[in-house]
Amino acid sequence: MGTPEPTSPQPGSGSPVPDPEKPKPEGDEDEISPIEEVRLTVTNTDDPTLPIWTFRMWSLGLLSCGLLAFLNQFFAYRTEPLIITQITIQVATLPIGHFMAAVLPRTQFRIPGLGTRTFSLNPGPFNVKEHVLISIFANAGSAFGSGSAYAVGIVNIIKAFYKRNISFLTGWILIITTQVLGYGWAGLMRKYVVEPAHMWWPNTLVQVSLFRALHEKDDNADKHISRAKFFLIALVCSFLWYAVPGYLFTTITSVSWVCWAFSKSVTAQQLGSGMKGLGLGAITLDWSTVASFLLSPLMTPFFAIANVCIGYVLIIYFFIPIAYWGLDLYNARRFPIFSSHLFTAQGQVYNISAIVNDKFELDLAQYEKQGQIHISMFFALTYGFGFATIAATLTHVAAFYGREIYGRYRASYKGKEDIHTRLMRNYKDIPPWWFYLLLLVTITVSFLLCILLKDQVQIPWWALLFACAMAFVFTLPISIITATTNQTPGLNIITEYVMGIILPGKPIANVCFKVYGYMSMAQAVSFLSDFKLGHYMKIPPRSMFLVQFIGTVLAGTINIAVAWWLLNSIHNICDDDLLPPDSPWTCPGDRVFFDASVIWGLVGPKRIFGNLGTYKAMNWFFLGGAIGPVIVWLFHKAFPKQPWIQLINLPVLLGATASMPPATTVNYNSWIIVGTIFNFFIFRYRKRWWQRYNYILSAALDAGVAFMAVMLYFAFGIENNSLTWWGTNGEHCDLATCPTAKGIVVDGCPIR
Repeated sequence: MGTPEPTSPQPGSGSPVPDPEKPKPEGDEDEISPIEEVRLTVTNTDDPTLPIWTFRMWSLGLLSCGLLAFLNQFFAYRTEPLIITQITIQVATLPIGHFMAAVLPRTQFRIPGLGTRTFSLNPGPFNVKEHVLISIFANAGSAFGSGSAYAVGIVNIIKAFYKRNISFLTGWILIITTQVLGYGWAGLMRKYVVEPAHMWWPNTLVQVSLFRALHEKDDNADKHISRAKFFLIALVCSFLWYAVPGYLFTTITSVSWVCWAFSKSVTAQQLGSGMKGLGLGAITLDWSTVASFLLSPLMTPFFAIANVCIGYVLIIYFFIPIAYWGLDLYNARRFPIFSSHLFTAQGQVYNISAIVNDKFELDLAQYEKQGQIHISMFFALTYGFGFATIAATLTHVAAFYGREIYGRYRASYKGKEDIHTRLMRNYKDIPPWWFYLLLLVTITVSFLLCILLKDQVQIPWWALLFACAMAFVFTLPISIITATTNQTPGLNIITEYVMGIILPGKPIANVCFKVYGYMSMAQAVSFLSDFKLGHYMKIPPRSMFLVQFIGTVLAGTINIAVAWWLLNSIHNICDDDLLPPDSPWTCPGDRVFFDASVIWGLVGPKRIFGNLGTYKAMNWFFLGGAIGPVIVWLFHKAFPKQPWIQLINLPVLLGATASMPPATTVNYNSWIIVGTIFNFFIFRYRKRWWQRYNYILSAALDAGVAFMAVMLYFAFGIENNSLTWWGTNGEHCDLATCPTAKGIVVDGCPIR
């Protein structure tokens, strides 16, 4: 994605934007940000008179927050979960805001008890600050594009996979406290990673660029179709088309032609299946498949797509085939090549319910009777590369960005305030005690949850305090790394590993620890990113606080309500062994969450990745990941005239398949192809079209699919009125899940 060109200031905002190409005038160094990308993107002006606490902002904000929470939670259970992003709301609410400004009455109402102060439903044109707050309102419930509150996964695995009970109140408290806890950490760190100019948060500049493009004057409006009309046309087309892959012809969700050509070959179907194999040649005609798990490729710059593509090809088409067919590591051919299920040594699906006792803990006698847990070759290497990615991210950032991060952190204290921080001084800041009180109340409620409802959540009070301590310690360094490099190290495996060693045999305690520790930290980083967006767009801090807090509580409440509704209304939800072949309710994300709770919590890492387990060699990936970036850095220093060496980003390459599972190869294939078309070819050869319509198209495609999918569910899904023919009978790659080792007998698979 190219650097946006400087644009004209907003109407009525004051002085013009300085040209970043010109040298700074002497004595005026405070007027320009020290970061070039910020100078090119963010306007140096502000209009504090723009109304923001408007009826439009509150109505559209609450509606957007509720709709986004509902849709993202609804789609989270589907085989191809579509995440409706903040940019979709950003684009979709613009024409509605302008429409409300055109039709609402401008009558002034006097507010009782406030003297001469008045209120109007329509204080004037729909402005950019209202729009920013609506967007932040909608995004308050998700962390880094996850779509919904992560803690909902705990409720899902208890009810759908373990077949146990958890009360609605317990689930609601879990969700709200983990979300709000992250907000508390963000409040404590705001002074260090939001106000300083050198903490520039590159990901927010995409949002700023889009807001300015949508609100500032368009000099070419008479020569092209308007953005609003383009959005409406694309939305209608997306809405109508999704009826085909969503109901009439579901097989085109994954067009795996290799399976069709070799209908009796296990190996060919392992290679060709886009949902259960390596996806050789698999494509899709379904936008929800393109945008599932990895989000819309139209929003991802090509250099990132290229890095993911290289890592994906190396892992899927080089390492996996060698490990599976060539070396048969860990008896890999006894199991499917691509699966997130857990297996016995004889290739049968592991009966997890048999090793869980009445106390919801590991029944050691039953575990020893059934034997050690085995996982597919792909799942094993996924964990291995996950270990390597964690270590590589830390050493890569330290080697390539350590001096820069340290310098910018020092500059944030010693340097003068830039223009954006000085302009924000015009607004009342958030009193620190607001955040202290929020943290105190949240930790107290969580503490009571661990004591009074311990039989449902398992986590002891000391583990909760340990999780909070981990979140507090990691929030600042992870925020600094994200704010300066746009890389966010994923530490979820570390929290699972640590708790699994300290307290094995308790699966729910493990996932609760992960949510309170790692996810509250990730939520804090997401909130800080929104704070920086508000900083660049000159949104009053107290307005940001209220919008984020209210949005977080509202979204979390809707998340648990939707989850409770679906879990209790869809028969056999998440159980792909009992669901029909064309059922969309397979819960791929929750399947991985459940397997993680078994591996790290119920059985414990010692019995899988430790000295009692089969996969202890995977721990060497930690060392390899840590050393790799150092070697690349040394080569870069030894050969400074070879710029391609610095382009080797091992955290991206090693973590390319981090979303797999639950993501599948057809998701990656289609994401890479579509992303390359739009963010390389169209960006390079039709740049004006890209600048004008790229984000608009992405938002319209997401919105159209979402509305049609919900309509199809209410029209046909509730009554289970589905079509039955070849085009709705799954992917037609049934043999892809078969093992290839001799002597292994699995139902539905040929005997070798």
